[in-house]
Amino acid sequence: MKTNQSNTLKEVACVFFKLGCFAFGGPAAHIAIMEDEIVTKRQWMTRDYFLDLIGTTNLIPGPNSTEMTMHCGYERAGKIGLFVAGLSFIIPATLITAILAYLYVSYGTLPEVEPFIFGIKPAVLAIIASAIIKLGKKAVKGKELAVLGLLVLAASLLGVNEIIALLSAGILGALYFSFKDKAIKSANSFLPIFLLSGLGTTVLKVSTLNVFWVFLKVGAILYGSGYVLFAYLDAELVTRGWLTRAELIDAIAVGQFTPGPILSTSTFIGYQLSGFYGALAATAGIFLPSFLFVLILNPFIPKMQQSKVLRHFLNAVNVAAVAVMLAVLVIMTKETLSDWKAILIGLSAVFLTFKTNISPIWVIIIGGALGYLLISVFS
Repeated sequence: MKTNQSNTLKEVACVFFKLGCFAFGGPAAHIAIMEDEIVTKRQWMTRDYFLDLIGTTNLIPGPNSTEMTMHCGYERAGKIGLFVAGLSFIIPATLITAILAYLYVSYGTLPEVEPFIFGIKPAVLAIIASAIIKLGKKAVKGKELAVLGLLVLAASLLGVNEIIALLSAGILGALYFSFKDKAIKSANSFLPIFLLSGLGTTVLKVSTLNVFWVFLKVGAILYGSGYVLFAYLDAELVTRGWLTRAELIDAIAVGQFTPGPILSTSTFIGYQLSGFYGALAATAGIFLPSFLFVLILNPFIPKMQQSKVLRHFLNAVNVAAVAVMLAVLVIMTKETLSDWKAILIGLSAVFLTFKTNISPIWVIIIGGALGYLLISVFS
């Protein structure tokens, strides 16, 4: 029994460490790659259950894709699996970012990786599109949910906050389908489950405890994807004079072009503020709430599935989550396919994703190589 548990934990560690090394492109891309690894290849869970995990993850603070790794680890190997999966996903990006932070603080420059990122971005679009199609087929269980998804898509494209859109969809869907099924017995029979909480070196050195506290606060209230991290850190760090805005932009850039969660930016900033221990404090602070939220929430998911009203709520949130992913894809496509080189890489990625059995990780690697090649030849 212990051997089986040990083997299962090793499997979890290997899967999510690999994802942590190659998962570029932000939360939507991370979840798309995860779906391929966890549901399609390894069949650790059904696509319906994976959708439920996405829906519930969208309703709690913290980085969505990182929390999804924790949920998947929990489902595969229990509470220990939660921590193994989360740490395995976080550590590669943290180590890479820490090395870049050392180079940046020591020499004031970042490595030239733009050609690779140029190729990775359009490749990621195809991977996200594939996941949206597969998840959408499961999420859209009727005309009403399809209409609800279209409404969330329109709201997201118009700039409505994704958490407001998701919660509104969940509540509307739960009420509508509960009335339709005549399932509501009293006004107190429905309670949605969700949480709402309230260059070179920098001149200023900040204590490790202060660094930990600032990033713990950010990790506890950061809703949605890591892309909104910039606004939080700008308010917490730049306005206090701990960092210049230029230094913060450099830190965000590091989070964008390293694999794994964009919140690895915290490692870079922590090193800038307080050296090695500052990097540890910032990383621990920003990710700790996610481990706690998932540890508390995960056992309730089967109970939520068994409740008819909460099942309606989850169904609505799930289709809304897919709609939000689609909105992200639309926005990313407009920003990414800016010239013929990006379009060529994007079309190549579409062919590899939909017409071959190649892994999404290899699609990303090939996209990066094509980006480097095209930029080198035609620049």
